[in-house]
Amino acid sequence: MATTTNYSWTTPDDTALVKDGAAAIRSLGTSIDTTTKNLNPSTTLGDIEYRSSTANTNTRLGIGTTGQILTVSGGVPSWATPASGSTFAGCSLYKSANQSFSSGSGINATFDTELFDTDGYHSTSSNTDRITIPSGKAGYYLITGRATWNYSSTGQRIGTIRKNAGATQLAQETQINMSSNYFTSLTVQIIANLAVGDYVVFENYQDGTGSLDLLGGTQIWTTFSAAYLGA
Repeated sequence: MATTTNYSWTTPDDTALVKDGAAAIRSLGTSIDTTTKNLNPSTTLGDIEYRSSTANTNTRLGIGTTGQILTVSGGVPSWATPASGSTFAGCSLYKSANQSFSSGSGINATFDTELFDTDGYHSTSSNTDRITIPSGKAGYYLITGRATWNYSSTGQRIGTIRKNAGATQLAQETQINMSSNYFTSLTVQIIANLAVGDYVVFENYQDGTGSLDLLGGTQIWTTFSAAYLGA
């Protein structure tokens, strides 16, 4: 008996006896039925099929549950529950009291109060001027520093975000329009790519006629924050 090229179905030879025709047709029909079923193994509403490792045979994948996504596991399609949305990481700091700055010197603002700190970016007891990137959190960050100075109409105010012992200046903002009747504020902001162990500080400078306070006491005066944007 002959066989077909792709599915090896048995077919009569040209020399087969006529009396064998019915048996040959039944054999061919059985082969077609079996092959067709292997190509379409679905049994339930929502089933899908994918090519199996066996030639000319498909595998049934039953429908997943509400909220699942189609993914790949072990080299084959599968349903899985997606991971929850991205979890926020970062910190937001502020000063609980004023900090005095001498004229003509740049000093890092210190921060003793945390609005939040998700992963230990900051310490309120040591190196309180720093936001340090913890293990597993390397990537891009939105760094924001806001400085609010006491009344004074002389000199200028400069805020600078620096990385790692001041060696790298990331961003700077200067305010020159001061008033003796109003507080002076400036905001410095930068997106920076930071590695684990890198730290940033918020340096501030004023060159008025004497010492001047960087204001603390509330979470709206002088602040420093880092928000993780992704790797």
